[in-house]
Amino acid sequence: MTTQPGERQPIELTPQVEDRARGVLLASACGDALGVPYEFAKPPKHPEMIGGGLGPYDPGEWSDDTQMAACIAQGISGGASLLKDSTLDVIADNFMTWLREGASDVGTQTRAVLGAYDDFAGSPSGKLKKAARAYSEQTDRAAGNGALMRTAPVALAYLDSPIATAQAAVAVAGLTHDDQLVDESCILWTEAVRNAVVTGDIAIRPGIELLRSESQDYWVKAIDDAEAGNLNAHQNGFTVGAL
Repeated sequence: MTTQPGERQPIELTPQVEDRARGVLLASACGDALGVPYEFAKPPKHPEMIGGGLGPYDPGEWSDDTQMAACIAQGISGGASLLKDSTLDVIADNFMTWLREGASDVGTQTRAVLGAYDDFAGSPSGKLKKAARAYSEQTDRAAGNGALMRTAPVALAYLDSPIATAQAAVAVAGLTHDDQLVDESCILWTEAVRNAVVTGDIAIRPGIELLRSESQDYWVKAIDDAEAGNLNAHQNGFTVGAL
């Protein structure tokens, strides 16, 4: 019988599953460090971890994407639920501490939203969500890739539930981005990572059924176009292109 996306899927934490879960963080950090020198540029045939790039990065150092992913991973390292505001508050606080104390480079949209934190009242996560909404209301370019680039750790929070994974992806994305395409790209990628950890299969399409029905055709076509080589891989500041 096919398991429905809303059902819990019992997971056996085998050594293989645990190894892949560790790889979510380690391999993405390594890939980020490898890409740092070539951000917004075409990489050479044999890229190297030579540092530089858009920030004062040392060889082997990862970028703001992994730095923000670490803020998320630290927020759930004790098993806290991403579906609780209290956990989102911790992550929001981590983001703000990172901005003030350790950010080597920050994307334009993310910097604007985090920079408006003190303009709003409420809990830490509530303030960021209000700032993200305000940013979205004043531009037609709110679908940046920042939330997508840091979402991998979210996939580790609910290995037994695609629907909880999707809900968590949207909740964390909303801390800096208020946009439907951002939500949906994060759902697709986070579910792809969760599915890969659990099954060992690399696939982007399992998350399609987790999207609202009216969005599914859009994403099927976008993925078809990408697989056919009909998208410019270097125009990836847009969350759809980045995915």
